[in-house]
Amino acid sequence: MKKKYLKPCYRAIFFIITFLSINLLSCVPNKDADNALNFKIDSTLSKKRIYEKFKIIIPTFLGNFQRNYYGDSAPVKLDLIWEHNLGTGKTRVGSVIKTWSGVGWTGQPLLVREGNQYFLTIGAYDYCLKKINAQTGELVWEYPYDDVIKGTGTLWKNPDNEDELNQFVILQGSRQGFNNSLASDIIPSYRAISYFTGEELWRFNSVRTDSYSRDVDGSALLLNDTAYIGLENGIFMAFNPDYKKATIKDDILQPLVYFTDSLYKKSDKLKHGGNLVTESSCSILGNRIYISSGSGHIFGFNLKTKKIDWDFYTGSDIDGSPVVTSDNCIIVTLEKQYIAGNGGVIKLDPSKEPKDAVVWYFPTGNNEFATWSGGVIGSVGINDSYITDKNDKCIATFTGIDKNLYVVNHKEIDTTKLVLGFDNVTKYPTPKLILKVEAGPSISTPIIVQNRLIAATYDALYLYQFDKDLNFTLLDKKIYGAIEATPIVNKGKVYIACRNGNLYCLGSNDN
Repeated sequence: MKKKYLKPCYRAIFFIITFLSINLLSCVPNKDADNALNFKIDSTLSKKRIYEKFKIIIPTFLGNFQRNYYGDSAPVKLDLIWEHNLGTGKTRVGSVIKTWSGVGWTGQPLLVREGNQYFLTIGAYDYCLKKINAQTGELVWEYPYDDVIKGTGTLWKNPDNEDELNQFVILQGSRQGFNNSLASDIIPSYRAISYFTGEELWRFNSVRTDSYSRDVDGSALLLNDTAYIGLENGIFMAFNPDYKKATIKDDILQPLVYFTDSLYKKSDKLKHGGNLVTESSCSILGNRIYISSGSGHIFGFNLKTKKIDWDFYTGSDIDGSPVVTSDNCIIVTLEKQYIAGNGGVIKLDPSKEPKDAVVWYFPTGNNEFATWSGGVIGSVGINDSYITDKNDKCIATFTGIDKNLYVVNHKEIDTTKLVLGFDNVTKYPTPKLILKVEAGPSISTPIIVQNRLIAATYDALYLYQFDKDLNFTLLDKKIYGAIEATPIVNKGKVYIACRNGNLYCLGSNDN
């Protein structure tokens, strides 16, 4: 499989030709002139003017580092506008070789505006990270990894403006490598790729630990020149993503690592065996970064002390990412595994000690599907970023392995009952239920944008609209194939990848 990017020695030539062409196109007096890529990079310009036409819209999983934004506006229909085949690849699950197509969990595209055009970047099961024109579905470039790509990347803007072509960098993980074993010396399953050229800038060796995985699914969180990420080997890491600070280690160029910490304890190994996998993306609230772990913990990392100083233990396998709410809480999903009670969704107030932090718990039903027995695998979608009226309700949505799509008011408690918690002993308050409808089993994260909700399951893709009184109406339902990924929206269009091999752009064909 060939890499479709230019060699380093030709990058300067590529840069000059590209932007000379852009300038010429912008002078052509025809109806397509407004759609020409019209931003300029010129080292003689001020930093503000250099990228005034470039905007990162969706830079990471669930839109921001609070994991609660999904785009500006949703459509009223799910008609097909274009589709792009993402290809197929082979991967090893234990000793079994699987053939996977399209994109799986979490599989959310990143979105950038360049001038008047929009572009997506997404990792696929054909091993390739791809940049795709969001208006036409055409491939711009692709970069191959060593295995299928799961998870969602993070797009970072390097504050160093001296290297314009590599100022915007995609940090993206993959599975461990088709020809690698867990015992391989080097598994470079996390890499930095130049957004403009699709060229590799560095690769990181995910070391072997007590975990049975060396993949990377999570999305990094960026604070200035420091990135934070949980790796599937159970390591929490802070590092500098700038390739100029990288050094040769194990014969490969690797980023500068500031420190690491473990996301599991010895007792977790006894309970979970090697399932100590961290697949979630961390989020920030106040002076802590929160991350959930497959070891059963929700950890809080203190940015001042540089230590984990908050630990809420459930014992469950947790794959969903902590989502930050407007009342300074986090909402986390729990799988039905290793726990006596049902899996479900929990809201925590991390300003309190872990023993007092539960605001509410919402258990979901049990159901045997694939390798799961119940609970919620994906994350929770909330509407807090879209509320403009103080009278609007703050709602949360999630889909369970029990085949149901749920919507709750995450700030209003149902005063009529208490529910059993994940330990099947403790009773907790539970939020007011607004909607429960059978939609099919799912590990995708549904999203709420203004007054519309989009949910993807293994059965179908659903589009709902709701009014001020939270009455929900199904606007559209389409079957494009089994979906594990999470959608984004932009300018009345939905972008969603499917296990049938395709990335779809959907909306209203009436426009």
